[in-house]
Amino acid sequence: MANADRMAKVLGTTPEKVLDVGASMGLPTKPHLGDEQLRRIYITVIRQNWHVLPDDQLIQLLGWDRARYEYTLKEDDFLAVKLGVLKPHCEPLNYEEPNYEEPSETARRRAAEISRVIRETFGSSFNEPGEPAFQFVSDLSNPPLSSRRMIPGPCPDGDVDLRQGWVLSGVTEGVGAPLALLESLQAYLREVFGCEATIAEKENSGSKVLRISVNPALSPRSGSFDVAVQPLAIRVLGADLAGVRQALYFLQDQMEEKEGPYLSIGSTRRTTRLDPRYVYSYFALYGDPLMEKAIDPFPAGFLDRLARAGVNGVWLQAVLRNLAPSNLFPEFGEGWETRLATLSKLVERASQYGVRVFLYLNEPRSMPTEFFAARPEIRGTDDTEAPGSFAMCTSAPMVREWLSESLAHVFSRVPGLGGVFCITMSENLTNCFSHGRARYCPRCSMRQGAEVVAEVIQTFRDGVRRSSSEAEVIAWDWGWGEDWVRNGADAAEVIRRLPQDVSLLSVSEWNVPIRRGGHQTKVGEYSISVVGPGPRAGRHGELAQRKGLSTLAKVQWANTWEISAVPYIPVPHLIAEHCKNLLRAGIRGVMASWTVGGYPALNFEVAKEFYFSPALETDEVLRRVAVRRYGRDAAPEVVEAWKAFSQAFVEFPMEGGGVVYTIPTQHGPANLLRLNPTGYKAGMMLFPHDDYRAWVGSYPVEVVEKQFEKMANLWETGVSRFRKALSKVLAYRQRAAQKDLGIAESCYLHFRSVANQVQFYRLREGLQEASQNEHRSIRAHMIKIAEEEIQLAKRQYAIARRDSTIAYEASNHYYYRPLDLVEKVLNCRQLIEGLKKESDMASVRSRHLNEGSLP
Repeated sequence: MANADRMAKVLGTTPEKVLDVGASMGLPTKPHLGDEQLRRIYITVIRQNWHVLPDDQLIQLLGWDRARYEYTLKEDDFLAVKLGVLKPHCEPLNYEEPNYEEPSETARRRAAEISRVIRETFGSSFNEPGEPAFQFVSDLSNPPLSSRRMIPGPCPDGDVDLRQGWVLSGVTEGVGAPLALLESLQAYLREVFGCEATIAEKENSGSKVLRISVNPALSPRSGSFDVAVQPLAIRVLGADLAGVRQALYFLQDQMEEKEGPYLSIGSTRRTTRLDPRYVYSYFALYGDPLMEKAIDPFPAGFLDRLARAGVNGVWLQAVLRNLAPSNLFPEFGEGWETRLATLSKLVERASQYGVRVFLYLNEPRSMPTEFFAARPEIRGTDDTEAPGSFAMCTSAPMVREWLSESLAHVFSRVPGLGGVFCITMSENLTNCFSHGRARYCPRCSMRQGAEVVAEVIQTFRDGVRRSSSEAEVIAWDWGWGEDWVRNGADAAEVIRRLPQDVSLLSVSEWNVPIRRGGHQTKVGEYSISVVGPGPRAGRHGELAQRKGLSTLAKVQWANTWEISAVPYIPVPHLIAEHCKNLLRAGIRGVMASWTVGGYPALNFEVAKEFYFSPALETDEVLRRVAVRRYGRDAAPEVVEAWKAFSQAFVEFPMEGGGVVYTIPTQHGPANLLRLNPTGYKAGMMLFPHDDYRAWVGSYPVEVVEKQFEKMANLWETGVSRFRKALSKVLAYRQRAAQKDLGIAESCYLHFRSVANQVQFYRLREGLQEASQNEHRSIRAHMIKIAEEEIQLAKRQYAIARRDSTIAYEASNHYYYRPLDLVEKVLNCRQLIEGLKKESDMASVRSRHLNEGSLP
């Protein structure tokens, strides 16, 4: 997680000695991390050393100053909360020169033992290089790899063959977006199928021509298109350039299905039904991405992949005090020119792919006491999560004017921005009602929550409209009502007060009642295992639609906190079902990911088929997607594997943050087993520890254990079917298919490990009340679990080493790296030895008791 020179400085030694320590334990050659890797992995570094190094050494290891360290803990997606808020006391860690006396000799023997265990467990392949950390960033940042494919025989009857003599036309004066679209199609035909097509402004008589054009009269819905394929002419018509782009992707999808440059004769018209469709970057830095000149959250290749997957919007966090100067608050705005310049470049680049950029507002952020020294009239309620900070009270006109001016400034300087969406309750302390503590504000204590929240949204809307008449303003109902924030804002009243040109966004699956493992509960977090929309979204959507407002659904297509250690959860049947339900509910668009879930793969491909009408039946959608990804021969078996995964996943013991935030599905077999209770409380996402009773929410512990066991068993059936299909996958798709198998298998290994861990700690607790006669069988069972965990960790190590996406998530970075799984093996071996020793001692004690020889 850090280079040897930095580690050596922290420890007070030389890089050579640090590397010698690693070599003595049989660790592989330490890879050198580049600057970009180091900038992307800081949360993992902090997490891995949170219980090891004091703050000063941790800051030194990061190469930061204290100000940056403290800002990151506060502003980087609740990092301090995830880490447990209070850092454990740690003594400084220093290197000591080895000698041949105890305890150094003991350390030498232990290092040699570790080396032996590693060799025995992992064999010679252990030292082979794996995929570097963050390799996926480079892979996703470039256009998809296209290996030249063998054309499968002659063109089928009734199809048009694009192999020879085709001219691509539709360029105006040889420049601009139409040219880029044609060049993209030309490159696709050349690189994938070896076809040469020429681009021409003028069409020669007798030429076979594929012509693109734009006609807004086709449809008022952006992205709509019409394609007509004839033997000598192909017409591609878009309602706008985004429609042309989607039409060309449609043609390429058809060629993928046919496994050749062939198109079916006939006409197809597809009208956009869901718009916008926006997501977060799979690999953006959350804290202050617009200041990261060298780290682009949305490079061109990634935007192309997103657009191919049907995405037409992306979002970034915006902290307004960093984006605009202010006469009202002169201390605000430092660096705004750099940030808006970066944002402008992103907006321009994204527009070339038919993608808009949205800003996430959670404003105004709380400020420290000194900020209010000369402004007591705007100080609101206190921030309990940041002692010494207070809300900028939005009941004060000065605060609302600042919000409006700042947004007007941003949208005037970056006129192509797609819009904003806002959270006004929960998350950071913003308005005085956002954490339910308005009673401590002299102004807001005299007002109603709905009045204040609606006023904030109106202010956001007015600020945007001062500079843009077209940008979207989306109000998210997160936290409205009494669901999370007591004494907050009544949802129905907020909706009644919303401006007509504001859209309402609701989490689709919230409040869906479920019964799993015989336990009745309801959903209170993002979920794929539970299909929406639920009663809360339905109720709020009906109120909004009755008022004439557009409604959007907040969904997760790729993954969720149910398991975010894989880039996507391969359950396309559930995605298709959710899409169909949203269309029936009259939903206009989707926010398809939070910070988790921006990986464009299988589930995005399935959802795309429902973004346009007419939509196909689910079975046909899945068949086509499977054919495109793996080929006709493998598709039936793969679809059956997906079905097994989907049937397994609906057994997930879902509830709310009380389950998914703490249970170790993110860490799986990397989470260490503890023979003795640590006393640590489970933290949000980063530290499940051994606090197993906090993992289960309202579920009985035994139910969670059995549900994960059931889910793992069902999932394993799907993994077997997918593995069976591999022999039928097209050669040029084998690498991608192997990656998909690794992702599916990782889900299985994580689910199985969670079941093991719950059972292990239940047994550990049972030791305290068990009789001496029962101890031996309980310990034997715990040993069996630890032995299975070794095998799971070994299997997961092989997958994680091959695929750098495993255990990565944008706002948490790596939950674990491959060597953490090696540590788990060592941990389990040590634990097994301890359990066996306890059993042996108990046997000796029992024998002495029977012989009457105990002192």
